[in-house]
Amino acid sequence: MSGNIQLLTDTFARTRAEGRAALIAYLPAGFPTVDGGIAAVKTVLESGADIVEVGLPHSDPVLDGPVIQTADDIALRGGLKIADVIRTVQQAHAATGKPVLVMSYWNPIARYGIERFTTELADAGGAGCILLDLPVQESAAWREHADEQGLATIFVVAPSTKDERLKQITAAGSGFVYAASRMGVTGARDTVGTAADDLVRRTRATTDLPVCVGIGVSASEHAAEIAGFADGVIAGSAFVTALLEAPDQAAGLAAIRALTAELAQGVRGER
Repeated sequence: MSGNIQLLTDTFARTRAEGRAALIAYLPAGFPTVDGGIAAVKTVLESGADIVEVGLPHSDPVLDGPVIQTADDIALRGGLKIADVIRTVQQAHAATGKPVLVMSYWNPIARYGIERFTTELADAGGAGCILLDLPVQESAAWREHADEQGLATIFVVAPSTKDERLKQITAAGSGFVYAASRMGVTGARDTVGTAADDLVRRTRATTDLPVCVGIGVSASEHAAEIAGFADGVIAGSAFVTALLEAPDQAAGLAAIRALTAELAQGVRGER
């Protein structure tokens, strides 16, 4: 197994050995600026996140709620390029040594070129990619190039995913499985919802890959609840909201530093 995906595998082995779930943070590249986004990603990794997902902003983010759509719009209006996303990955990984993933819709990668994207991501130290809208049955070309570069291919499953479909998705994926806790778009919620536990159970019946739960995580009690049945806890909109509401960059970094520490306590079963 290549060093890129191996780092991801080793991270889950370590958190499992510590008797806890991994904390996975999501932040879009280029938000509020390219350099500001790099600082934010480094901050969450240095404050307790085990893994980070760097979002590749897209003009039609159909699975994202209004908070992330707002951040994506700011990044795109700022002139963000895929080269900036790759630089974000490279600098965050180089500074922390932790796994850094890209989360993206398929269209930007297809237009950029699969071979070019996977090569540049691997060279930057990226651990893999979460592909939000690429159907498994159309993913062979991507997976071939990702495997050559030692990158994880992470697919998303939802409460509506049938068991037979789960088997197909988990057989094709690597790194971990992203389990959406509920139907609908991303966004912080007051409660986690009841479908996530059942989805994790059904997914684990098809694979030995770690199963990580996202959508709706915004507080330590959410993280603690999910950590009780999943291998990883994913939070995104709460971090973006903290940056959007901050009066300046320093305050924003302080806010996400505090939020990361709170969620890190949650995945450890602390309050």
